Amino acid sequence: MAQPERNERQWLRPAPLLFEPSAAVADPEHFFDLESMDDPQELLARATELTLAFRAATDRAVEFQAVAAAQLADPSRFDRLTTADIAQRAEWTEDYAKKMVEFGRSLLGGSAP
Repeated sequence: MAQPERNERQWLRPAPLLFEPSAAVADPEHFFDLESMDDPQELLARATELTLAFRAATDRAVEFQAVAAAQLADPSRFDRLTTADIAQRAEWTEDYAKKMVEFGRSLLGGSAP
């Protein structure tokens, strides 16, 4: 059942993340201009769009991490890394690195042991 949910998420197109001008980033209270919105309905809508966009970006980035971990752990690579090495580079625990390698292998088509 997880697969249909994943396919459904793939088709979601969250609001685009707009880069903030460097002057705005310097202000710690500034966040995608949300602090300047007076209309609570508009604020809720834009904040929800940003939440969905960040969640989608996080999910996609985790998938790329998993693929990279699986590729780095590939036994056919002469420069293969151990899960301990991968964990250290990614600042993960070794158990999490193992899970990410497995997840990455599943995303790559289940190849490699």
